[in-house]
Amino acid sequence: MDDSFYRPTGDPSRFESTQHTQGPWGPGLQHAGPPSALLVRAIEALPSTVTGEAHLARLTVDILGAVPVAELTVTAEVLRPGRSVELVEATASAGGRAVMVARGWRIRRTELDLPRPARPHHDPAPMRPSVATAFADPAWRIGYLGAVEWRFISGHFEKPGPALVWARPRIPLVAGEKMSPAQRLVALADSGNGLSRVLDMATWWFINTELTVHLHRPPVGDWMCVRARTTLSEGGTGLATTLLYDEHGPVGQGAQALLVGPRP
Repeated sequence: MDDSFYRPTGDPSRFESTQHTQGPWGPGLQHAGPPSALLVRAIEALPSTVTGEAHLARLTVDILGAVPVAELTVTAEVLRPGRSVELVEATASAGGRAVMVARGWRIRRTELDLPRPARPHHDPAPMRPSVATAFADPAWRIGYLGAVEWRFISGHFEKPGPALVWARPRIPLVAGEKMSPAQRLVALADSGNGLSRVLDMATWWFINTELTVHLHRPPVGDWMCVRARTTLSEGGTGLATTLLYDEHGPVGQGAQALLVGPRP
């Protein structure tokens, strides 16, 4: 697929959205994964006030409204500078209206000689299947879903319930650029509620209002793994949770608050 999720416009803050950003909820509406990754890109481009290496330890993306498959304007700033920690923010707007806002904490990283009980356990990552997963329904092969290579270990988009899957975008986030590992991870973490859906998308809404990701270390590599589970309540709300891995093991976890209801 010789394309990208976004094309530059000549203005470094403006991007043309392509058909590959389209999500499953309606024509002309983006999946939240690509624009979330675009906000991470803007944050990564911000000069850091942290001394040494800065690690994006927490990111919360609030979805303020439907994101159209249209031109997006993305801006970013450091809200609270600091030598050890800093608070950063990025905003995506369409048609003069803010549609997504991301806030994150960047924390300094330095070599520490941790006491033995506090040293991290290097749990292995799940084994990645050698071939891509096939989809019978063409709906899973268009837009964002078709622009990502999915390799399910358990579960399936076409099978309700928890899922464990390796994935990587087939195309760049922005034309001519290589996606960073953090961009890849956030783009895929937003798929948690779809991966672990328990309702039929044809007759129900289960839309996330936000995505929050906590990372205990920076992700690396092209492939990311998501272990996703959804829990719903009778009050019309829900929660999708994810455990996130790269090829070296766990890197963190994600969560999405869900709005649930029948389609009109």
